[in-house]
Amino acid sequence: MIDRIWIVFAALNGAMAVGTGAYASHALAAQPQAQEWFRIAGQYQMAHALALVLLVALGSRVGGSRIGNGAMGGLALRIAGWLFVAGILLFCGTLYALGTVGPLPVPMTAPAGGWSFMLGWLALAVAALRARG
Repeated sequence: MIDRIWIVFAALNGAMAVGTGAYASHALAAQPQAQEWFRIAGQYQMAHALALVLLVALGSRVGGSRIGNGAMGGLALRIAGWLFVAGILLFCGTLYALGTVGPLPVPMTAPAGGWSFMLGWLALAVAALRARG
């Protein structure tokens, strides 16, 4: 069941990335900076939506564990997943906000999201190193 939730979240983020790309192309055509922020956010959101699918596939394939379980670096996979989610919310969310309403009152949210993405990829590396077989 937990894997299904991760896949649903990944799919919704993939759909949102496509939708925001279309919005940027059409509604933000007269605002090149906003359009660029949306383009970058959409690329990162789509890449990490696919990464979430990868985590589920790896968790269920390598060592027979799932992303929601503790075996085979399952904890590291879970951490990677949550870090990717944090990155999507913080990094992509900040860029979408910049493109529509302007700067957020909370500073450093985009860099925090970028760090979340990087740490998520490192957690994935840890999971691979802990894999059996």
